[in-house]
Amino acid sequence: MTVITGFPNYPSGRLYPGYRFRPFVWESIDGVRVLRIAHIIDRSRSAIRRILSYASFSLAAIVLGELLIHKPDIIWTYQIGLPGVALTAIKGSPLIHEVQDLWPDWGRNTTIGLTGLINGILIAQEKLIYRRAAVVTTISQGFRRALMARGVPTEKIVVIPNWANDQNFRPVAQDANLGDRERLNNRFNVIYGGNVGSAQGLGIVLDAAVLLRDSPEIQFVLIGDGVERETLAARANAQGLNNVRFLGSRPHDQMAQYFAFADILFLHLAKDPAYEITIPSKTYAYLAIGRPILAAARGDVADLIRKSNAGVVCPPEDPMALAEAIRGFLSLSIGERNRMGQSGRTAFLKNYTRSHLVACYESLLFRLSRSRRNPHQYYDLFIG
Repeated sequence: MTVITGFPNYPSGRLYPGYRFRPFVWESIDGVRVLRIAHIIDRSRSAIRRILSYASFSLAAIVLGELLIHKPDIIWTYQIGLPGVALTAIKGSPLIHEVQDLWPDWGRNTTIGLTGLINGILIAQEKLIYRRAAVVTTISQGFRRALMARGVPTEKIVVIPNWANDQNFRPVAQDANLGDRERLNNRFNVIYGGNVGSAQGLGIVLDAAVLLRDSPEIQFVLIGDGVERETLAARANAQGLNNVRFLGSRPHDQMAQYFAFADILFLHLAKDPAYEITIPSKTYAYLAIGRPILAAARGDVADLIRKSNAGVVCPPEDPMALAEAIRGFLSLSIGERNRMGQSGRTAFLKNYTRSHLVACYESLLFRLSRSRRNPHQYYDLFIG
């Protein structure tokens, strides 16, 4: 396998330590060849700047992919599919395109001016990618329905959920020293772990924290970084919310130790139809940890929590409902909360482990490869 990708900068938009911009650089990570390419980095809310970032990546991936990559048996693209379409045409390899976001929904109903023009170009590109892909994979039944509504043939769509790494995300004992250091001991912890961006709508945490000031044992703990973190932290400070804490990013291999202190693992998605068909990756990590989950969301992720009996669902963007749900958890016995967590863990082990879902992808890759040829071995190119 060879991966074409950018230089690491997620989620802050700042280059990781140890990296500097060059036109391209080769790495080897766990035996996988990685071609890192320079492109415009942007993590802002500007649609135009995001498009420029995607366009610059696409152009660099097409040019350097043609010059530096031998013909693969399969090309696999994630989100940004135009490089795959171009390299499929050049190299004659079948394309698998993975969809985890539907774009350009930000301007789908706009038809006038510059925004309308750009949106029209993006919609045409989207249709081209779906048409040229041999297989379109996606992560939920909601996405599957949306893709069918956009004209993607049913037989071309394969649903493979996201997963969590069960080596990093698993039940562990609480570390009292960590609890003292991070002020997690002897509190009722509502813990969020992940990106702090606009889609997550975590301003609701501050609103609920105001309503829960009369329960001093309850604290919200937000672990992660993103474009909204500084704004939310400043607002919490201005409001004197001592029951909301921002810990910043922590390494993935330490998250289980933090989640062990969660009386509730919390996720929220803004009230938007586009978010009702998605299931955030953190959901599977939460299930793997075996702690009860509070999902302030609608759609597929809410259905998953209900189906797995892993926790409680409440409406998004409703601070009163969120506060009442947390009070409801507080009234439950430890045994009742533990049973929710164990139900979620059972569902994870059955359906959402990395080994199980990677095997699904491997089977798909081999089937597609063998349908085109019968190689003794094959070579897969991933772009994303």
